[in-house]
Amino acid sequence: MSNSSNFREAIREAQGHSLVGPNVISNALPYVGGGLVLTAVGAYGGLGVLRSNPGLFMTSFWIALIAAFILFFVASNIAESGNKGLALPLLATYSLLTGYTLSGLIFVALRTPGVGLYGIGIAALSCGITFIAARQIGSNLSEQDGMALGKTVQLGLIALLVVLVVQVLCSVFGIYTPTWLEIGISGVGVFLFAGCAVVDFYILPRSYRDDQYLPAALSMYLTYINLFVFILRLIIALNSRD
Repeated sequence: MSNSSNFREAIREAQGHSLVGPNVISNALPYVGGGLVLTAVGAYGGLGVLRSNPGLFMTSFWIALIAAFILFFVASNIAESGNKGLALPLLATYSLLTGYTLSGLIFVALRTPGVGLYGIGIAALSCGITFIAARQIGSNLSEQDGMALGKTVQLGLIALLVVLVVQVLCSVFGIYTPTWLEIGISGVGVFLFAGCAVVDFYILPRSYRDDQYLPAALSMYLTYINLFVFILRLIIALNSRD
């Protein structure tokens, strides 16, 4: 799911619309898969830098994070305009940078007893299963139910964003979230982004034509990545001790 302003706009556009792109999901899925492969490559590269030169990693992490943030808006606007030739390499670069920024979390998972590669695999598999179920549910939602779920998830995401900003600010001052609270935040994040997956499969065919698969793929990619992050955070928290 894209950022909150795009989310609100998508809900408004979908309201009262019949399907305008019945095949846009199927057209977008290969690009979602390709983006996830590139994300894995970026994460692998980040892990290599982190293990060999932690100091360099921290500097490059912030550079990659800022670049990914800027590139998201640029690539999103270009994809919306229909310029596929330019949007595709930008989205590929964005996927690589996203993977690099995720390598820190993956490194923590690998070092957490009871998580490791097994926990990372469980998180990825859980995302895939969630998307399969979400496609079935979202594709069969009524207009009333789809709009209600979309607005509920939207409010929840705003609240979650506020909590995450507070969490980051606290960590800057050396105040770290206790395990029980991290479990709660991660659990809510999993619940909300599972809801986003359902909303994606309801909204996207009502917002994009079949040939507008790149912006649809970006929305699903973001939902998948955020869901993966919160599932992995939850697994780490459940296997950690204060």
